[in-house]
Amino acid sequence: MSKTITLRVNDDIYQMIKTAADGQRRNLSNFIEFATLQYLTSTAYVDDAEMELILSDAELLANLRQGLEDSKKGDYTIV
Repeated sequence: MSKTITLRVNDDIYQMIKTAADGQRRNLSNFIEFATLQYLTSTAYVDDAEMELILSDAELLANLRQGLEDSKKGDYTIV
């Protein structure tokens, strides 16, 4: 079932979204859905080959584990 969301953006951002949607011959709603899915599937996740590289890098994994432990202890600085 579709859900309705409200999105507030300034005029410049609206115009950018509208121009991009028009360029792809999509309505605003469809373009925002498409762009969101595109972002989530290409940026937020790694593919199997990339994950294999990450998991095979012992030094990287050790650094990630250490970073997680440091953050749990509050041993970090926000820059």
